[in-house]
Formats: sequence, structure tokens, C-alpha cells
Amino acid sequence: MTKFIAIINVISWAGFWAFGYIAITSDDLTDGQLTIAAILAFAGLIMGVLAYLKLVRASEASGYAKGSNQLDAEARNKAQEQWGK
Repeated sequence: MTKFIAIINVISWAGFWAFGYIAITSDDLTDGQLTIAAILAFAGLIMGVLAYLKLVRASEASGYAKGSNQLDAEARNKAQEQWGK
């Protein structure tokens, strides 16, 4: 499943850059074509970010990547109680 998400990630970012470049640099597009290119670029951006975040979570869960150094709820509450003392 992670390979499939990685493929989606690559295709999404490629679409973002390709259609974003077309939307920004092309001078001879109609308004409809420009809107479609911008929508496709935005869709590529959103799908790319979501797929990337899903891959990061999967790699942390599998032990492939080091997990983030977030505090658990008890340690966080204890630190917040001591803040300002």
C-alpha cells in the first residue's frame, strides 16, 4: 500500500509543477484553460501533501523513520503546570 501511495505522491507533485507552470507562464491560454490548469495544479498540491503526510505516518509506524519527539499528555500537562512559576 505504501508503494501505491508513493506513486500517487510522485504523480501528484508532477501534476502540480506541470500544470502550475502552464498556468503561470502561458500567455495564449483562454480563461477556461487557465482555470482548468490552476484547478489541476491545486488538486496536485493537495493530493501531494496528503500523500506525503500519509507516507510519513506509515514510515514512522513501521519503524523505518524516527518518530517525532512529541511529549505524551502527562508530561505535557506537567510542563504546562510549571510554566510561569
